[in-house]
Amino acid sequence: MPSSRGIDIDDGRDQRGADAGGQGTSVHGSPAAAASGDAAGEATGTDALNDELARIEDRYRRALADLDNYRKRASREVERRTAEVRESMTIDWLDVVDSVERAIQMEPEGPCREGLQAVMQQMDSVLQRHGVTRTGAPGEAFDPERHNAVATQAAGGTLPHTVVEVPRSGFALGDRVIRPAQVVVARAPVHSD
Repeated sequence: MPSSRGIDIDDGRDQRGADAGGQGTSVHGSPAAAASGDAAGEATGTDALNDELARIEDRYRRALADLDNYRKRASREVERRTAEVRESMTIDWLDVVDSVERAIQMEPEGPCREGLQAVMQQMDSVLQRHGVTRTGAPGEAFDPERHNAVATQAAGGTLPHTVVEVPRSGFALGDRVIRPAQVVVARAPVHSD
């Protein structure tokens, strides 16, 4: 019996030592392993957060660039539409200018001539304030971009390809011709043999 008890005790001691060693290993080994595991987990978590932050910053920069491009496109579109409306309104107004000019030409010495000329001057000044200028005047060199030749006549005392007469004025809005002038152009004399 005593021998079995000694074995029992030894076994218990061995078991306790093993348990103590096991606990020691797990107690002493766990914090180190946990610390290295936590450090690896923190590094992985930090990397993941940095990656997510980089993705969010990239999306933010792209969104800002898209917004900037949209603003520029919208601004150009507003300018284009404003110019179209302005040009359309000016073209409609030119019909009135033509009517007043025809009325002046119909009665060059009539009683309303001075009044019509005053109205015409006022209309021209309004057009000029809005950047609209007349094109086509006798003596100008013929320019197919600014003039529409409706007839030709012998040069006489003028140079060929020169505007001799302007039946209907043309108009330009800034540098852009919105209506070419109708002109009569001098042609070179024809030589017969």
